Amino acid sequence: MALILTQLSPSPSPSPSSPLPSLHLSPLSSRLNNLTMICSSNSQRTARTTLVPPLMLPKNRNLTSPVNLIRSQLRYPIISPDDHWGTWTALFATGAFGLWSEKTKIGSMVSAALVSTLVGLAASNIGIIPYEAPAYSIVLEFMLPLTVPLLLFRADLRSVIRSTGTLLFAFLLGSVATIVGTVVAFLVVPMRSLGQDNWKIAAALMGSYIGGSVNYIAISEALGVSPSVLAAGVAADNVICAFYFMSLFALASKIPPEASTSINDVAKDMESDSGGKLHVLQAATAIATSFLICKASTYLINLHGIQGGNLPAITATVVILATLFPTQFAYLAPAGDTIAMVLMQVFFAVVGASGSIWNVINTAPSIFMFALVQVSVHLAVILGLGKLFRLDLKLLLLASNANIGGPTTACGMATAKGWGSLVVPAILAGIFGIAIATFLGIGFGLTVLRHM
Repeated sequence: MALILTQLSPSPSPSPSSPLPSLHLSPLSSRLNNLTMICSSNSQRTARTTLVPPLMLPKNRNLTSPVNLIRSQLRYPIISPDDHWGTWTALFATGAFGLWSEKTKIGSMVSAALVSTLVGLAASNIGIIPYEAPAYSIVLEFMLPLTVPLLLFRADLRSVIRSTGTLLFAFLLGSVATIVGTVVAFLVVPMRSLGQDNWKIAAALMGSYIGGSVNYIAISEALGVSPSVLAAGVAADNVICAFYFMSLFALASKIPPEASTSINDVAKDMESDSGGKLHVLQAATAIATSFLICKASTYLINLHGIQGGNLPAITATVVILATLFPTQFAYLAPAGDTIAMVLMQVFFAVVGASGSIWNVINTAPSIFMFALVQVSVHLAVILGLGKLFRLDLKLLLLASNANIGGPTTACGMATAKGWGSLVVPAILAGIFGIAIATFLGIGFGLTVLRHM
């Protein structure tokens, strides 16, 4: 300490009688000088306590109390963001729980996606897992794009048009009904409290109610929806879907099952593929193919400098390839469906974990009302157009299910109601919706909703 003071002093060696010229010292060196004089005195212990510089004491002495220490520890989750094994364990466990919940009465009503989202939301808000973690970025940047090709290995557009028949026409009417519902809902519930996110989330929900959740995320990423609004939209969407599916089953309660419950040959093949043993080579090839499609698509997007175009490009690429090489991609479809189902549940867990309950409470009511008006108008329009074109009610309800929920829920409804001949058309119609919804949502949002 004395050496430091000597170097800071302007004079080479001050006399013992003359005081150190403090005017030439910086505030830090003056504090060091005072501290040296205090430490050299062994008799004035009381003064030593009062003359300690402020830098040597905590600004808030209450932080050392046990209560404040406990409060400071609660600021951090049990599983820290740097605990990679713990974070991945929590995410996959949440996804597995969501899939298991569909075997229960409540879980089958609300869907695995909603359960995984709510469990992730609760776990992050009570301090079990973090709001942000490197694992979440990996899921959003890599695992989600990897899921898109796995979901669309059956997206042979020629097979869709050939096999769906009248159901495809009903599905297209439902897509028009969703667009009309989006415009009406945006006029009734403009969601102005969301700022510039209002038209973006409206476009994302429109894509979701033509295709599915993958389209919702793709449109949100392309348009730049904020994370809090994204999480609130997922929560509102899942709740709306749960009530909507119950309404569809209620409307179909008086429609009898088909006289013959035998499913056509294509459906039998799909059932045997999905219910049989998942071959290792098939699964490995499906994953490698999905990686290759993602690499090629993202390379082209980055080469042309298109922002937010990764998921739309991946979607377009896999649809083109599945149409050109239907046999090869249909062989990979069972493995792709299984892997994609698991990865999607992990994604929903991340969406929930990234959200704040307070933000969801403040944001979700307006989104919930918007989605409620949107699907209500959708149902009214599709039933009205169906009556105008004299379409069967069960085709309209199944097409609406494929619009709002996607191929999985449409297949489930056709199976549960005993409409065996419509199982495969429902799946293909839902896949067709996923293939087109992203482009419809982005285009309609930029050209119409943005200027309303």
